[in-house]
Amino acid sequence: MPFPHLPEERDRPWVMRTYAGHSSPAESNALYRRNLAKGQTGLSVAFDLPTQTGYDPDDELSVGEVGKVGVPITHIGDMRALFDGIPLDEMNTSMTINATAMWLLALYQAVAEEHGHDVSKLAGTTQNDIIKEYLSRGTYVFPPGPSMRLITDMVAYTVSAMPKWNPTNICSYHLQEAGATPVQEIAYAMSTAIAVLDSVRDSGQVPQERFGEVVARISFFVNAGVRFVEEMCKMRAFTQLWDELTLERYGVQDPRHRRFRYGVQVNSLGLTEAQPENNVQRIVLEMLAVTLSRDARARAVQLPAWNEALGLPRPWDQQWSLRLQQVLAYETDLLEYDDLFTGSVVVEQKVAELVEGARAEIARVQEMGGAVAAVESGYMKGQLVASLAERRRRMESGDVVVVGVNRFEATEPNPLLADLDAAIQVVDPAVETAACESVQKWRAERDPEPVERALTRLRAVAGTDENLMAATLECARAGVTTGEWAGVLREVFGEYRAPTGVAAAAGGGEADASLAVVRERVRATGEELGGRLRFLVGKPGLDGHSNGAEQIAVRARDAGFEVVYQGIRLTPAQIVSAAVEEDVHVVGLSVLSGSHLQVVPAVLQGLRDAGLDDVPVVVGGIVPDSDARRLREQGVARVFTPKDFGLTDIMGQIVDVVREANGL
Repeated sequence: MPFPHLPEERDRPWVMRTYAGHSSPAESNALYRRNLAKGQTGLSVAFDLPTQTGYDPDDELSVGEVGKVGVPITHIGDMRALFDGIPLDEMNTSMTINATAMWLLALYQAVAEEHGHDVSKLAGTTQNDIIKEYLSRGTYVFPPGPSMRLITDMVAYTVSAMPKWNPTNICSYHLQEAGATPVQEIAYAMSTAIAVLDSVRDSGQVPQERFGEVVARISFFVNAGVRFVEEMCKMRAFTQLWDELTLERYGVQDPRHRRFRYGVQVNSLGLTEAQPENNVQRIVLEMLAVTLSRDARARAVQLPAWNEALGLPRPWDQQWSLRLQQVLAYETDLLEYDDLFTGSVVVEQKVAELVEGARAEIARVQEMGGAVAAVESGYMKGQLVASLAERRRRMESGDVVVVGVNRFEATEPNPLLADLDAAIQVVDPAVETAACESVQKWRAERDPEPVERALTRLRAVAGTDENLMAATLECARAGVTTGEWAGVLREVFGEYRAPTGVAAAAGGGEADASLAVVRERVRATGEELGGRLRFLVGKPGLDGHSNGAEQIAVRARDAGFEVVYQGIRLTPAQIVSAAVEEDVHVVGLSVLSGSHLQVVPAVLQGLRDAGLDDVPVVVGGIVPDSDARRLREQGVARVFTPKDFGLTDIMGQIVDVVREANGL
């Protein structure tokens, strides 16, 4: 079938962005201004984990997380500083925010109003896809039902008040990072879209005659991996299925409303710490997959930086990624021709294969009761954990080649890494202290009466079916903080812990012949210590990227360990308590957010205070070499980073750690 497109938009370059934000609103504002001056055509705001999960900087769970993976936005004053001097009515602003999306949109609107902008003219996107948060990224707060209500209310509100805004951005990007095959990525994204559209339709907040406008504001955010042909065909399959779904299920007649609109972040998962210069060509190939096919071309592209696997990219690294897009758009003839793949037998066959597989998986999810039910049952999470385990197995066996990692490992010295400490951006530890002091000062100096009135109204409305956007806007204007807004909704809606998928996932077979050897060592060491070896896998802090922790848990189970894994977002005290209760032999901590120098020492001290000095601790995550040395000096037995891709080898080293700790 033909791919629908808008003729007047065929020749426009996509919106060019870099995903950015760190340290403080003022620092991030300066970064945005520099990027816009370099030719960036839109903004993509990265928020820190406390902001994403509804905590203020001075909350216990925020320790070590403030300003690390994005900018902290705690109240309207921070939002003013973030966009100071930037004309919001001329911007296309993407905000990667989910559980607290309604809150950040309210702050954005309130600041735009202060600038005198016409709110109906604001253009941009709130990611606001909570389903994938339960499956992969982990920044959910509330149970699925109330979370879907927040999304529904935002969709209904923006259709009337902010018709150029994309209120939800169905995000399959993180599904691929969590292990999704192309078929699963398409199917689970479409199942999420069905859940959102059904919820909006059934809420009665939008008249049927305007439902096409709802569909027209649903956008997608996808992942483009390095398998160029497969990824390009995936986007053509997405486009075909979306047109089919919106016409047949929702009766949307206008082809403009049915247009599949998507932005893309190319695959960060495939970027390597080993020989990171290879990441540049990976990024270019992945960008081509979503720009070369005109009939399924991305509307917005943002690229990671070559050193993403090492830590937080510097402004120069982000500039390099922006220039990659600009060379492609303005120096090449990419935009000058009709679709290059129309009529290709290979492409048509691959697209048909993906469409058929996705239809079958969508039907399977719908038979379970839809995406929410498939989250609550653990079905989708288990499928993703199993798929990622299989991907890891194939990489470790050499069936999948990763240049510089499992083949062609010999390398010349890399001048880009001559000074490792300068190769990435480092957030000043004083940022957290300043943010804590700032929010405390904000609370002390604001007028308490409108704050209390706004929170009381929010609490009351949350207990009804009334749209929550108006009450949230009142909170934003009154000076309520992120933690206060989310705290009220936690009281009404409750919190949620999603299934981990570990119990349901198969280990993907033996990673290599050495697994049997490790399994025997685990058994023998357990016998020497008087029982089965118990391994606690912990995720301290707010870091919700649990893919690595889950794969460690699955491989440890396959290696014969008794695994204790309670999921994400644990305080150091909770991890220590679990270590005591389960009488574990080793603790493994997974930290990808950069908070390792705060949360790991807290766990070490907690274990000492509990009398578990003899229980060794290992750490895995994005940890620079200098930080790894500091952690080892403080008592960490081993530090594993992305270059340690062999999970079975890691299991063997953990057995070594246990034996060393027990004098065996």
